[in-house]
This record gives sequence, structure tokens and C-alpha cells, in this order.
Amino acid sequence: MIYAAIAAAVIVAMALALVRAFAGPTLYDRVLAGNSFGTKTVILLGVFGYVTNRPDFLDVALLYALLNFTGTIAILKFFRYRTLTSSLKQLGEPIFDETTDARDQKRRAVNGS
Repeated sequence: MIYAAIAAAVIVAMALALVRAFAGPTLYDRVLAGNSFGTKTVILLGVFGYVTNRPDFLDVALLYALLNFTGTIAILKFFRYRTLTSSLKQLGEPIFDETTDARDQKRRAVNGS
């Protein structure tokens, strides 16, 4: 009974993450919502595996968590540099930069650009 309530709460949280993914004002909100949805999917797979007494689902959940993390990093790299093939050293300045931190501002002030 308690596991059904846990599963229902996770499904509600997944629905809220989907709402944020579609309504997010920035790209980072959408990526974070997608990552959150993936994490909640891992939790749901773990709960389902425990309820059905099949530990195989934990292996699937761990694999899905690894894919979720790798996919998030790849998406963020692509939107920052517009490519997945070049190394970061070859790319130079990012194309998509929504915010700049103090280090970037200081470097630009020193370089005069």
C-alpha cells in the first residue's frame, strides 16, 4: 500500500517536471526538467523492482541513470558549443552564453574585448 503511494507521488512529480520542461522560459530550465524527469524514472524503476521482487530492475535503473547523466552533459555541451565532436580546447569561446561569471568578465576586461 505504501509503495503505491510512493509510486503515485513520483508520477505526480514526473508530471510537474514535464510541465516545467514545456513551459520553462530558458534552455537550462528545460534541460534541468528533463534531467529531473530521468531521475524520477530511475526512482520509479527501483520502486517497481522492489514491489515485484525482481532485482533486475535495479540494473536497468542504474543503466538508465548513467544514460540520463551522459545525455544531460552532451545536451549542455552541444548547446554551449554547437558541436559534440571537437575538444573543448579547440573550441575557444562558447557560442551560447546566457550568463557570465566574474572570471569571464575579468578576463574580458584584461583582453579589452
